Amino acid sequence: MAETGASPLPTSPPSVATTPGVLAPRSPLARAEQFVWLTARVLEQRLFAHHFRDGGTDPVEAALDAYRNEDGGYGHALEPDPRGPVSRPSHTARALRVLDAVGRCGGQRAERVCRYLTSVSASDGALPAERPSLRGHPAAPSVPVAGGPRGELLATGPVVGLLHRNEVWHAWLFRATDFCWQAVESPGISHPYEIEAAVAFLDAAPDRPRARAAAARLGLLVREHRLAVLDPDDLAAYPVPRGHAPGEHCFPHDYASDPLSLARAWFTDGEMARSLDFLAARQEDDGGWPVRRPGPASGPTLEARPWVTIGALRTLRAYGRSLD
Repeated sequence: MAETGASPLPTSPPSVATTPGVLAPRSPLARAEQFVWLTARVLEQRLFAHHFRDGGTDPVEAALDAYRNEDGGYGHALEPDPRGPVSRPSHTARALRVLDAVGRCGGQRAERVCRYLTSVSASDGALPAERPSLRGHPAAPSVPVAGGPRGELLATGPVVGLLHRNEVWHAWLFRATDFCWQAVESPGISHPYEIEAAVAFLDAAPDRPRARAAAARLGLLVREHRLAVLDPDDLAAYPVPRGHAPGEHCFPHDYASDPLSLARAWFTDGEMARSLDFLAARQEDDGGWPVRRPGPASGPTLEARPWVTIGALRTLRAYGRSLD
């Protein structure tokens, strides 16, 4: 018998079957919820609750604050692959995505972030893929380390896009925006992840006619060079991009995770439907979605999966797919 006054046992997460003989929940959302409660960090648990269970925004921001450093950037493996406590551009970009997702990407939060971005920018005003001074901390093999003070579209495009979407204005943004335009309109852009970063910028760039023209050119490039799998039943027909792990293909839903994205016009309704079918089928037996790139160890890979899972659910919901 429990002692009088003892704390009650923790309750089971919503939708998790605990009675012997009762089948586990089978809907995609319920399976994903069980996965998140069993494996995710506090931040991703609160993000899931915010997006799918009417959870508040304050708990999300409180969890995110644990990763913020005094320099205004974010560290502590907020982006799971690069480890260590120090601030990195990749961690700070993830923080902005979280703040954008809960409608808190503005005010003093954005001002602090922009001061940090200014301090780590390359001479061209853009963000490096990674800071050379941080080589002492472990990271996944896929995490690039800049060999010099050179900005990268991969790091800069999504950050600039998020800040523009939230109508943030800061001196850093002017040069960074010019860099993004130059990179996006360069004939040298050809890697799928660069194109995804370009789309993240173009979807919120203030000059909408210029953004639509640039996106149309990138769409032609994606189709011409077969940079998106249009038939998931025939993966062998699509080359794996350079630097990718075996089987690490890109799909229409990777470029257009939201139907309002400029990249949605690159694909027919049928192509997008097949891509979303493939995404839905990628949910694993434990309820989560897999990560595409290998991590430095099993721990970071497990930490990454809840974020990927939430992203997959949001994409499917944005396109009207039932999760229940």
